[in-house]
Amino acid sequence: MQIHVTVNGQETGHEVEPRLLLVHYLRNVVGLTGTHWGCDTSNCGACTVWLDGVPVKSCTTLAAQADGHAVRTVEDLDAGGDLDPLQQGFMEEHGLQCGFCTPGMLMTLRALLDRDPDPDEATIREAISGNLCRCTGYENIVRATRWAAAHAAAGAPEQEVTA
Repeated sequence: MQIHVTVNGQETGHEVEPRLLLVHYLRNVVGLTGTHWGCDTSNCGACTVWLDGVPVKSCTTLAAQADGHAVRTVEDLDAGGDLDPLQQGFMEEHGLQCGFCTPGMLMTLRALLDRDPDPDEATIREAISGNLCRCTGYENIVRATRWAAAHAAAGAPEQEVTA
């Protein structure tokens, strides 16, 4: 079947099998490998992308379901060449170790920060409750998110002031 999906602002059109999962479409057809394929059961969250602005698990979403819709992947977070404050927060606060869960965490947490620019720890932990990390214990991920909230002046990285 032919599908047309806007991925990170770019129109795509491909012939795909009706059973093709969105994660495989993004990685193998479109060539965006930032979205990780983990559990294949919607349990780990590594494959989280946005479908029309809503975080979804792409390992249990068919590519055909994205036909005519907009998908945003982790590759789009640094659009324009500047890191998203959340990406910077992950660097500053050591929010990743092996990095496998990171794309899904970033997409889930960016959606949270877009809804709630100053979430408390409990809100952050609830938001990522569908994303598994076996390395960090989540503490650094929470700190990275709080860092991003504190440094996200209107969604832009903090600028150095010179006199």
